[in-house]
Amino acid sequence: MSVTFVPVRHHSPACARLVRSVIASLQPAFVLVEGPADVNDRLDELLLGHQLPVAIFSSYRDGERYEASWTPFCAYSPEWVALTAGRTCGAEVRFIDLPAWHPALAGFGNRYADAELRHAEAVARLCNTFAVDNVDVLWDHLFEAETENGTEDGTEDGNGLEERLTAYFDLVRGESRAAEDDEAREAYMARWIRAAVAEAGDRPVVVVSGGFHQPALRTLSAKAAESTADGPEGPEWPEVPRPPQDALADSFLVPYSFPRLDAFTGYQSGMPSPEYYQRLWDEGPQAAATGLVKDAVARLRQRGHVVSTADLIAARTMTDGLARLRGHRSPSRTDLLDGLASALISDGLGQRLPWSSRGALAPGAHPVVAELMAAFSGDRAGRLHPDTPAPPLVHDVRAELERLGLDRAGAFALSLDLSDDRGRGRSRALHRLRVLGIPGFQRRSGPAGGADLVLNERWGVAPSELRLPRLIEAGAYGATLRDAATAVLRERIADAGNEMVPLARVLFDAALCGLAELSDGAIETIEAAVAGARDLGALGETLSTVLGLWRHDRLLGSAGSPVFGAVVSASVARILWLAEGVHGGPAPADRARLHALAATRDALVHAGPALGLDRSAALGTARRISADATAPPDLRGAAFGLCWSLDDAEGGDIPGGSVAHSAGPDVLGDWLAGLFALARAEVLAAKGSEGSEGSTGMFGVLDTVVAAMSEDDFLVALPALRQAFAYFPPRERETIARGLLDRRGLRGSARSLTRTAADPLLTAEGMALEARVTRLLAGEGLAPAETTVSAIDAKADS
Repeated sequence: MSVTFVPVRHHSPACARLVRSVIASLQPAFVLVEGPADVNDRLDELLLGHQLPVAIFSSYRDGERYEASWTPFCAYSPEWVALTAGRTCGAEVRFIDLPAWHPALAGFGNRYADAELRHAEAVARLCNTFAVDNVDVLWDHLFEAETENGTEDGTEDGNGLEERLTAYFDLVRGESRAAEDDEAREAYMARWIRAAVAEAGDRPVVVVSGGFHQPALRTLSAKAAESTADGPEGPEWPEVPRPPQDALADSFLVPYSFPRLDAFTGYQSGMPSPEYYQRLWDEGPQAAATGLVKDAVARLRQRGHVVSTADLIAARTMTDGLARLRGHRSPSRTDLLDGLASALISDGLGQRLPWSSRGALAPGAHPVVAELMAAFSGDRAGRLHPDTPAPPLVHDVRAELERLGLDRAGAFALSLDLSDDRGRGRSRALHRLRVLGIPGFQRRSGPAGGADLVLNERWGVAPSELRLPRLIEAGAYGATLRDAATAVLRERIADAGNEMVPLARVLFDAALCGLAELSDGAIETIEAAVAGARDLGALGETLSTVLGLWRHDRLLGSAGSPVFGAVVSASVARILWLAEGVHGGPAPADRARLHALAATRDALVHAGPALGLDRSAALGTARRISADATAPPDLRGAAFGLCWSLDDAEGGDIPGGSVAHSAGPDVLGDWLAGLFALARAEVLAAKGSEGSEGSTGMFGVLDTVVAAMSEDDFLVALPALRQAFAYFPPRERETIARGLLDRRGLRGSARSLTRTAADPLLTAEGMALEARVTRLLAGEGLAPAETTVSAIDAKADS
């Protein structure tokens, strides 16, 4: 009996060669591989003959959490080589790790993430010792750049790779205790090792796992062997954990790609630059270097960068010199990148070279650097074997696209009539695909809100290599397009929390998808979100959008929706509660909160009876805000306007007293902004009912108040007054101007008063300056006092 542990770093060609060599030389009975044990009965599916890279996509969903993770494989992944080489030599191949849904793997978007990065202190010490920038450069220096010293078939007998890997991972793991999740996984894998050893008899067993786990697996397996050395029966194979009864968990193969595999594009796990390592695996270091330099130069020249023969000679010279300086027989990945960058970049860099650190390429990277990274990353994409099983969603989407005539080959444009049943059905299917994030479906125009009267949509549909993998991954949300889109919308509602802007977008998307009813529990979730909202303006935007959908959108099927009705009811109550809690002195009118109160007015008027909204309670709140001296002026004006617009007798038909109470120059304009935002129509109607005199109407009172202001007070009030009157469209402003001319008994063009060439504010400031200068001159005896400009005339002209 013997167990050979092969410690690996995921996606390392050096480790893959070692795995292949060990399996070929030992011809083991079992090859045990770190991977999801619940996929063991589907290994034939995994080894069908796919075009790599591919990944096992695993999903889990219950009432509390959703998990999605990937277990990716490329040609040089040690785990993939272990599977294929084990099958070739006749060994039984098994995955031995916990399923991806297990709590021990919660939060792991990628099973093959670098575990040694959890012990960054040890890695940092090694980087410091070898004077390298990061773990990727360290790994290349210790292992990838030295593997050429082995024999041509990939064995490492003369180079001691296995011993060096063991020493490296022992040092990284150190004496520290692993996290509980790692301990649970290692204990489970050790049980598989123990069972395989017992069944193999005298034949060897090979264990291929992440090097971080190897020290613990050796220890646990040795202890298990000692404790059962004299037992009459060997241990049984471990039971594969099953998900809870009320949970949905499944795994499917998906095509993967080099950009998704690359650490520089955000991949959670180790090896960056997959195109480089693929060529290193296929061709060796020298051919890989030559080919990638050629590809990088071709990319640069295609994008207009000048790369001369002299530049290439300089890059080759620099690369070879760096390789010799760093002790490499052939250039490593970093040798190549450093050499190319030094030869091809002549201007300054605003940031560090990306291969000197870890993570995605930062915005603003030098164009040459970006092209080098793209060349070393590659664009290879995997393809599944035709016989590979797919989740039900893939088949449902194919059938739906065929039924709707959307399965045409190539790229095409669509114009959809939303008033037509077929056009509306196509639109809903396309929106559901958009919500799921399926590539190749782009909406170019269409309705933008609940009250938008656009009846036509334009779409662009194009093939995409990413469509199948994204569909397979979206299959975790449901078996049909309708169910999956509904689940995503509900997840977005939960993610929005108390943020109203994202919630409004989700609800509009639900209407576009024809899923306004969502599903059970959505009303309670949304009501709770609205009840916790704090942003008055955002809540008003949500109410406006949803009220439009609830009132008008029979086209999209959302009119009268109980879910949208619940949002309207909850939003009205919350807006009034928040508005009453706003206090403060004079401040510029806040258009967002005025819009919120206007949306509340619309809801009370148009949806109050149907939804049972409490009109009397809303009026009571508005009266209290209107009379509250500590409330901001715009809110007081808006509250008064709300009462007036709802025909509240106590609010009064003529707001003369209220204007008088808010006549201060620092509050008048903001108070009027609130009033006009809520009761513009009532203001105009009241003015019109007074006849040409308008002596007691709104504008008559306002004209009297403004005329009584001093020059300085008028100058303070003017900006806010102009903003307030901006609530009236040009035709209505012209009507107001005509009334003021009539009131003063003047003749002239009302239109010319509203369309002056000069800025009225500048005119008023100029007049005030002239008046101050005149008074100053008069005070010094340099000008007669009677030349002072009349303030009232100046205000009338402004």
